Amino acid sequence: MIRTPRHLLPVLAAALVAVSSAQAQDARSVQLESKKPFAAFSASAERMRDSIVTKARGSIGTRYKLGGSKPGVGLDCSGLVRYAMSMLDLVLPRTAQGQAKVGTEVPKDVAALKPGDVLTFGRGKRISHVGIYVGDGKMVHASTSQRRVIETALNKRNPLIRQWKGVRRFVDTNTAQLRDSLLAFADSLSNTP
Repeated sequence: MIRTPRHLLPVLAAALVAVSSAQAQDARSVQLESKKPFAAFSASAERMRDSIVTKARGSIGTRYKLGGSKPGVGLDCSGLVRYAMSMLDLVLPRTAQGQAKVGTEVPKDVAALKPGDVLTFGRGKRISHVGIYVGDGKMVHASTSQRRVIETALNKRNPLIRQWKGVRRFVDTNTAQLRDSLLAFADSLSNTP
């Protein structure tokens, strides 16, 4: 018999309550779209992306602080990405250069971007800036020139956009499937006599 450590039970219970309400909503969607067997996974990934975007946009106006990683105190670009990605319980590298090496590489094409994707910027092989794509051709990033977190259009002519190097994706249907599988496993542990 596998026993769940007592200190994890409240966390698992909260996660299960959140997931069960989301699953009930997913079940209604899946019943309506029975021809799409992976609709629940897709919907789960979309909710995760929306959560990242909400957290990033909630940081707009936060002052820029080099090395900053606390929204109430200040954020730099990589601190903002780490903060927004905490929705996934991911521990990302501290620097923009490090963050540009993790996740799944996605083609540098605005049409292929999904909300929550991390955009990388720099010169040569060096990545010096990151931002979070929020949809509609826009990103949220901690701007050194504006000295705060702002939302910027990708089609805007400025030196930063010309330095766009690539895209990293941390949320896809596989991420959602893994998360849902882990929660199902945790659920089975809590139901074990």
